[in-house]
Amino acid sequence: MQRILVVANGAPYGSELLFNALRLSIAIREQSPDCELKLFLMSDAVSAGIRGQKPHEGYNLQQMLEILTAQNVEVKLCKTCTDGRGISQLPLIEGVEIGTLVELAQWTLAADKVLTF
Repeated sequence: MQRILVVANGAPYGSELLFNALRLSIAIREQSPDCELKLFLMSDAVSAGIRGQKPHEGYNLQQMLEILTAQNVEVKLCKTCTDGRGISQLPLIEGVEIGTLVELAQWTLAADKVLTF
């Protein structure tokens, strides 16, 4: 079984980096459902994990994250990054959890491929 880790740093709606990371993750999952896919959000990307965001138009990152978590993709937000932005105590999208750099290091060492956005 192939193990893929996607690490995203881009702001949720400030650029398309996070959108492209999620879009690719969904496509990977659709083409290879047996692949072990993990997603770690860092920097400004962590704010995408906050539940209840309602963008006025275009793509909806919450829906994309919900698709991935429903497909058993582990999604974690960097604790240092959420603490730094004051969002660690806010309600998160179901299935999204706070993670640590130690976990990211473990995921990285176990992955066959690491994709960064």
